[in-house]
Amino acid sequence: QVQLLESGGGLVQAGGSLRVSCSPSGRTFTNRMGWFRQAPGKEREFVAGIAWPGGTTYADSVRGRFTISRDSAKNTVYLQMNSLKPEDTAVYYCAAGLGVEVSNHRNDYTYWGQGTQVTVSS
Repeated sequence: QVQLLESGGGLVQAGGSLRVSCSPSGRTFTNRMGWFRQAPGKEREFVAGIAWPGGTTYADSVRGRFTISRDSAKNTVYLQMNSLKPEDTAVYYCAAGLGVEVSNHRNDYTYWGQGTQVTVSS
């Protein structure tokens, strides 16, 4: 069983930056990790994914602004969000899967965090 602990959400003005973090517990290493988000009244959507030993993928809406990375020593995955826009406002969910390739499909992720709120004001 894997539990995902997210942190780092908050309120920021448009154009600002935030970094959210995700630390899995209960398992020493999870190869495939990703971030999804869900805005009020909308479906949960893919944001970014990463897999070890390498490989990242991003949604078109965030490519060039967001960066996903991992610190294997700390067993932590980060989502650095720059140039934030009001439309980035959502609950951001960390997800983990057992596959060896990056994925942007919800069904490829088995474990989910509780979510952290990111609010971007205009």
